[in-house]
Amino acid sequence: MKIPAIRAQIGIWVYYLSTLTFKQVSEHVKKVDDELHKSELLREMLQRSITENYKSIANYIIQQEERFFNALVLAVYDGDPQWHEVRLEYDDGEEFFDLGILELTGDEKIFPVDGQHRVEGIKKVINDNCGLEDEKIPVIFIGHKKDEEGMQRARRMFSTLNRYAKPVSLRDIIALDEDDSIAIACRELIDGNLFFANNRILDSKNKAISERNSQFTTIITLYECNRELLNMYIKNKEIRNPEGKKLTGRRKLEEYIRFRPSDEDITAFNKLCDDFWTIISDHFIELKEYKQQEVPDSSLFRNKEGGSLFFRPTALLAIVKASIYIKEKRNCSFNDVFAKINKLPLQLDTKMWRNILWSPVKKVMLTTNSKTVELLMIYCIDKATLIDKDIEKLLIDLQGLLQTDEDSVYSYLEELELK
Repeated sequence: MKIPAIRAQIGIWVYYLSTLTFKQVSEHVKKVDDELHKSELLREMLQRSITENYKSIANYIIQQEERFFNALVLAVYDGDPQWHEVRLEYDDGEEFFDLGILELTGDEKIFPVDGQHRVEGIKKVINDNCGLEDEKIPVIFIGHKKDEEGMQRARRMFSTLNRYAKPVSLRDIIALDEDDSIAIACRELIDGNLFFANNRILDSKNKAISERNSQFTTIITLYECNRELLNMYIKNKEIRNPEGKKLTGRRKLEEYIRFRPSDEDITAFNKLCDDFWTIISDHFIELKEYKQQEVPDSSLFRNKEGGSLFFRPTALLAIVKASIYIKEKRNCSFNDVFAKINKLPLQLDTKMWRNILWSPVKKVMLTTNSKTVELLMIYCIDKATLIDKDIEKLLIDLQGLLQTDEDSVYSYLEELELK
């Protein structure tokens, strides 16, 4: 191979920036074997680190027309690599060098220091004859030696590139992802729904929101609520993984948000989210009052005395989950569900939520009981929709949280149940 490249150096590493076609990657780049370790055990450990994720990468290459990858870092050893430098001189005396041709004889051995799954995904695409042989991926070539010092250097680079590589944060996904339907819907709501106008969503790295913040909720909570709506939206859609296996539950949603759906699906889901948040913000008095404020001020609804369930992320998500559950079980509208929820005590410092969602002594949220809160809402609104297993879980959880016996819990629930 004769490969156009740029030669550069950082620290002790001299490297070459170039590209390879998918076919060249498939033919010339092999798995890591004995290049980093002499021990068979340690070599096998590296081999086993390649997960089934490479199949998802292959699926991404095939399905996504706007596909793109970071550069592969490829180590080269043996053979007789030659660097043929090209020097450019301009009339003003400026010179450019470190440009040229990297010539490989074919006897070299090449393995990935960074990008093992991308390499295996590309090989799968080539093996499946998808017609993408001439696609090119950026690569960075480094030299390698199989002596102890060379192995040590390569191991250090391998661990550095993988240890400090961070997954994309959820905040970045929400702001930028054009495939994730939930992220797209969140951006549409923030840009176009009146309830979220005027800085009513807090940009935060987590779900928690302080009494000092004037926003309705956090961007992470909005995403989580819309995720529940997407679960409802795709319930009757058949979604399969790259091997063709029909998916259910969490894996079904995860596969769906990997790839951008049709424009029709995006429009329909955006409308579902917009309708949901418009209906809920018009139905409950505290949300309606907050929505009508020209300058958002949540202090009446979220404060040291507790305030409204809607203004606490844990409670808001539980309300959304309970609403979707009842809507689907009863095949009714969200308006019908919200009418029932409106009969619940929706202030934290009330008997129903003390020591379950709100600590009256410490004046703080109890954020670890979200499933119990969801089941308690459903039980009080429409307990006939719950299966025996969920009722049993609710009873056990309440006994522990309220520090009482089963008979007292039944009396407590009977008192709360809506008539």
